[in-house]
Amino acid sequence: MIEARTQQILVEQSRPGERLDTYLRERFPAVSRGTFKRLIDEGHVQVDGKPAKPTHSPRSGEQVSVFFPPAKPSEITPIDLALEVIYEDEDLLVLNKPAGLVVHPASGEEEATLVHGLLHHCRGSLSGVGGVERPGIVHRLDKDTSGCLVVAKNDSTHVTLSDQFKAREVHKIYHAVTCGRLAHESGEIRAAIARHPNHRMSMVVNPDQGRDAWTSFRILERWQIATLVEARIHTGRTHQIRVHLHHIGHPVAGDAVYGKRQNAQLKESLQQPVARQMLHAHFLEFKHPRDGRTLSFRVPWPEDFTQLVSRLRGATDPLS
Repeated sequence: MIEARTQQILVEQSRPGERLDTYLRERFPAVSRGTFKRLIDEGHVQVDGKPAKPTHSPRSGEQVSVFFPPAKPSEITPIDLALEVIYEDEDLLVLNKPAGLVVHPASGEEEATLVHGLLHHCRGSLSGVGGVERPGIVHRLDKDTSGCLVVAKNDSTHVTLSDQFKAREVHKIYHAVTCGRLAHESGEIRAAIARHPNHRMSMVVNPDQGRDAWTSFRILERWQIATLVEARIHTGRTHQIRVHLHHIGHPVAGDAVYGKRQNAQLKESLQQPVARQMLHAHFLEFKHPRDGRTLSFRVPWPEDFTQLVSRLRGATDPLS
């Protein structure tokens, strides 16, 4: 368990109009503003010896005391999942997530997830300021999407990587097999994405209520019945690539949510169904939070992805 500690700081300059939790986030960049708000609400932050409020504006000369309680052990049971780790140091790890593995446990589900496996793999090396000892899931991949995933092992790394994702400084490239022959060699899809109004587990393009979403793509290989696409996402919306490719009429092969009609046609052409959505996080690049060096990772296609491409190459002649 991470030990408790108390930090004392002196406000050197008044910050009229600035919230205390925002000010503390600036003074302690390894800790999120949400964590400070919770610490304040729980009475762990005092100003001049008195409990503070999140909306308090720091004034010059004030003494602020912040108590960071020990991180509680996670209630999730660690499970040895034999993770494929491709890079690891004291701050983070990058792994090749297999298709079929859920990243984070959902309420009421007993399924073993990546978090269960990470708790086993990283036991004794995780921190959680003011909260629960846990791995820092900075971004997620859908259950049936394979490939590169970075995980933070401490709070400072978690916050810094999250900031890189928010600033669109992380480069992510995916490979996908799509239904049908995509005509253009490359393209940009800029279409806002929102939660589906009737099916809450899926997303939909919605220009009026959606959040800005941007995907660029280029063709790697093309056949009569399918296309091999390289996609780069510039925003990080839920199901973004799947929704965008479906939006232009070429959903990901094997996607059980988006593009059922096109996948039925592909199944008929192949004379067998595609077992899962053929989307693979092929490339990931970011700056290391501790020293700023650029880290780049590529992982090869999993076996089922490779087998489908081989079958498509044998089933039809490629089109240029």
